[in-house]
Amino acid sequence: MSKVVIVGGGIIGMFTAWYLTEEGFSVTIIDKGDLRDNCSIGNAGMLVPSHIIPLASPGIISKGFRWMLSSTSPFYIHPRLDRRLLQWCMHFYRAATPQHVANSIPYLKNLSLLSKSLYLEFAAAHPEIELKQDGLLMLYKTAEGAHEEKEFALLARQHGLEAEILSPKEVQGLEPNLELDILGGVHFPGDAHLNPAALSACLHRLLLDRGVCMVSHLEVLDFVTAGRRVTAVVTDKGDIATDHIIVCAGSWSGEVARKLQLNLPMLGGKGYSFVVDNKPAIQRPTILTEERVAVTPYGNKVRFGGTMEITPANRHINMKRVQGIHASIARYYTNFKCPLPQKEDVWSGLRPCSPDGLPYIGYTQRWNNVLFGTGHSMMGVSLAPATGKVLAEQLLHRKESVLSDAFSPDRYSQASYQLMK
Repeated sequence: MSKVVIVGGGIIGMFTAWYLTEEGFSVTIIDKGDLRDNCSIGNAGMLVPSHIIPLASPGIISKGFRWMLSSTSPFYIHPRLDRRLLQWCMHFYRAATPQHVANSIPYLKNLSLLSKSLYLEFAAAHPEIELKQDGLLMLYKTAEGAHEEKEFALLARQHGLEAEILSPKEVQGLEPNLELDILGGVHFPGDAHLNPAALSACLHRLLLDRGVCMVSHLEVLDFVTAGRRVTAVVTDKGDIATDHIIVCAGSWSGEVARKLQLNLPMLGGKGYSFVVDNKPAIQRPTILTEERVAVTPYGNKVRFGGTMEITPANRHINMKRVQGIHASIARYYTNFKCPLPQKEDVWSGLRPCSPDGLPYIGYTQRWNNVLFGTGHSMMGVSLAPATGKVLAEQLLHRKESVLSDAFSPDRYSQASYQLMK
């Protein structure tokens, strides 16, 4: 029985283990954390085939400069003298083009649609993940926001996705309990949402039942190699022999890649979320578009989350960013009143951000038995099962369910590895 070590025990690592165990592999998951508090559990839990445009896209540069002038804005890059940050920003700037968006859309759409179909199959057997197909609302308050979202709706339609442009009255019909201060919205009925904490707990339990070895608080120090193969993971608690390595380490994946002599540009995009009573009841998962705030109702509770703070790798909570999320609520839902959460009630996590906004999925040419599944930014939960499925197919050398060459971990040249050291 072939042995696989998965570095990283988040949703993507666990779904990868799920599909590998179906094929009879012996799987060990190792994680530097406790395997219970990963970046995904505070996620909005949205499954969004509608999100077909990568983060690196035209217009994001100018918006980013405007946002960086505000301490409560939805996007911020922490300025510092760091070669890796400078290289990441350079790649990001080069990728933010119409051509990159056009090339990326089919890949993101197909991966996302595959993921949703796999989620529906999984949820049929495991209803405790609370998957609901209530669509997604994109609400806008400004003429600029209306123009952008309507253009996006038309683009989505061109690529075969359902998108409904709604008047304020039509939005009100979907949210009867709220007083809305908006110009309108776009509804994507094909989107869905689930409870990410319940999903994580469910996968953790199922993998243990399947015999997956899950080891927490384990630091990867190095790798043992022989020719073009990695034969063992060197950790602070001993070596782990393996036949295959799959790196799903989230925002830490770039650091792990460097130990494998690979250049995998990666920065952590810190996000925040908090949960409050859902009164008056919000009915639909929503994005408040100008503020980039995600809203996900779970019965009598609702989660608000947002910000993309490109920052050094830490979980420090910047309450000014949280205040920005909180202040946006009343701007759209004028009768939804909730107190600013206390710092101890705020969740934060580092999303793994590649500079071109596409994940890294698949084999690297540097090693014959090393694959990556990381860099999904805010789409980790949404794309997790499809990523795990594709990785299993690649490891088995089967035809892939979707094309994945655009997600190659080798798209940033080996020659630039020295710049990352």
